[in-house]
Order: sequence, then C-alpha cells, then structure tokens
Amino acid sequence: MAWSIADVARMSGVTSRTLRHYDEIGLLPPAWIGSNGHRYYEEADLLRLQQILLMRELDLGLREIQGVLDSQVDQLAALREHHRRLLAERDRLETLARTVGRTIAELEEGKDNSDMAKINRPENLFEGFEPGRHEAEARERWPEQWEQSQRAIAGMTAEDMEQWQREVTAQMIRMAAFMVAGTPVADPAVQAEVDAHYQGVCRFWTPCAAAYKGLGQTYVDDPQFRTNFDRITDGLAVYQRDAMAVYADARLS
Repeated sequence: MAWSIADVARMSGVTSRTLRHYDEIGLLPPAWIGSNGHRYYEEADLLRLQQILLMRELDLGLREIQGVLDSQVDQLAALREHHRRLLAERDRLETLARTVGRTIAELEEGKDNSDMAKINRPENLFEGFEPGRHEAEARERWPEQWEQSQRAIAGMTAEDMEQWQREVTAQMIRMAAFMVAGTPVADPAVQAEVDAHYQGVCRFWTPCAAAYKGLGQTYVDDPQFRTNFDRITDGLAVYQRDAMAVYADARLS
C-alpha cells in the first residue's frame, strides 16, 4: 500500500513543502514518483518519517538525523532509546507547564501592575526552560544570523539575559490573551505587541519582511517551536505567525 504526499502530510502534520525538502536533501525520498509527478510513500517510509519526527522532537538537526538513520541497524534499539529520551522530555515539559501556570496566576494577581512587581520569585519564571535547545536548528537554517545572534548574546550580562527571558515569557502570555479574547491580528494593540517582538528579535539579528514572515512560519512548521507556543494556548503559534505576517507587510515591506 502507498500513500500520496498529501496523504502523508495530512496524517503526520508535516507540510508537503517540508516533505519535498526532506526528499531533496535525501533524508526521506519517496518510494516512487508517479507519472503525474506526485510523490508516493510506503510503510517503511512512514516508519522512517516517524523516527525523523521523534528525533526532531529531541532537537537533533537534519544532518544529525540523516547520519543516525543511515548508520542505524537495530531499529528496535533505536526506538527504545527514543522512548527513554521522550520520557525524560515529558518530565521536563511537566515542569515547564507548571512554570507557565504559575506565571499566569501571578500575572493575573498583579494585572494592574504593568511592571510585573507581583512576581514573587523571578527565578520561577525560568524553571524547565532550556535556552540552547534550538541552537542546532538556528545554525543549520540561518548560519549568518546565528553568528550575529551569538555575538549579541555574548555581550549580554546575566541580568540582561534574565530580563529578556522575563519579557519573552510575559509577551507570549499577552499574545495568548489577545487570541483568547478573539482580537484580530491586525488590531493595533496586537500589532504593538508584535512590534515589541520584532524589536526583541532585532537585539540578535535584523530580519527583513520575508525573513520575519519565515520566522513566523517556523513557529508553526517546527514541532518544537509550535509546542512551545501552543502549550500556553492551543493555536497560539498560528496566531503569532499571522500577526507577524501582517506586521511584515505593513512595516517591513
């Protein structure tokens, strides 16, 4: 039995564009290409895609994944190792969920105080976060921008980094509040929040309109990024992407 690229995209949640990219770099070639030019995948290809997604969830880069898959002999042993690491990741996510929940509760308690003075223990904001988790991805996709961002980070003090992390946490929660309230992404208040996001990104690298839109799309397409947004509120990654696209068209084009 075989499935078309559209079938695989629908089942897995991986976009057709990403599947075509995986084919182009030799990571996941289809079983065959039909006379209509469409890619078709068999069961072995679906199992390989599952392993790719598992390793993406564990933040391996595409080159690392290809190396693992090409050298892999014992599929069962590999799955056992994935399972062990996923259990460890589950524990980390539970901690992170508690962190976000605690932040929401404290922000709600102090919502009339815009400087977040009601955060009783600032260190609690960062429990469960791992700032370096996406470095391999950034290096792979945007090497020049990654180098620029590393230089910027190297110039930050510990206090600067803590303040930035506080801002990111609060910003995601504010965007979630707009989304839950049904505020359109083009609303001036939402766009003001996106402008703050853009200025935050510019502390590390300066994206043009296309790059900023691409960053927003990455929040949706990349499983780890999407999980980070959607664990605050389902659909937040898409809402953030759409708001960033409006901003890019209006302010960066």
